[in-house]
Amino acid sequence: MRKLILAILAVLAAFSCRERPEPFCTGDLVFVALPMRTVSGEDSTKTTLIHVGILDVDQLDSLWIVDVTLKHGVMRDPLDTFFRDFTRSNGKLPEMIVMRLKDTSHVKEYVQNAKSYIGQPYDFDFLPDNGALYCSELVYDSYVKPDGTHIFQEVPIDLTDGSGEIGPYWVRLFERIHYPVPQGKMGTTPESLLESEELRPVNNSLVK
Repeated sequence: MRKLILAILAVLAAFSCRERPEPFCTGDLVFVALPMRTVSGEDSTKTTLIHVGILDVDQLDSLWIVDVTLKHGVMRDPLDTFFRDFTRSNGKLPEMIVMRLKDTSHVKEYVQNAKSYIGQPYDFDFLPDNGALYCSELVYDSYVKPDGTHIFQEVPIDLTDGSGEIGPYWVRLFERIHYPVPQGKMGTTPESLLESEELRPVNNSLVK
């Protein structure tokens, strides 16, 4: 009976640990997902990943984001500024998915790498090693192992939606900046990073 009770307690303890929110850590990746629009212009239940940033937790446990935006290039901003930049026109925040490397032994170095790019402009050409970066390119270039290999892999950029067409968000974005959609170029996207086997979900929510 004692063994049975201990076994039950162990199961309950494990369940409790899984349910308890995890603290956010330096090096966690924050993915921003917007609802896709229906033909009538309403939000659908499907989402499209539009952005990724890097969490930087300082000594006072305040949360900062290192990321790249069209307006500011590579910056390190407080989480509140990040929220303000991505607040939708209806006043709501988009869905934010937090992921963590399974191997966190070098995350501080990766974040330092990212901060070394602060001040570089946005990469409108979506080309490698051109002195400019887009959001997932910053992650790709920063998360490099001590032996020089990248954590994440480059793939042909795919910005299509489920129908095989370029997603409406990306069409509007590249029309606004007067650049061709980089469909098929080698690179990265928030979607390709999120799908990496190097990452796992974090059991917590940035948006309370």
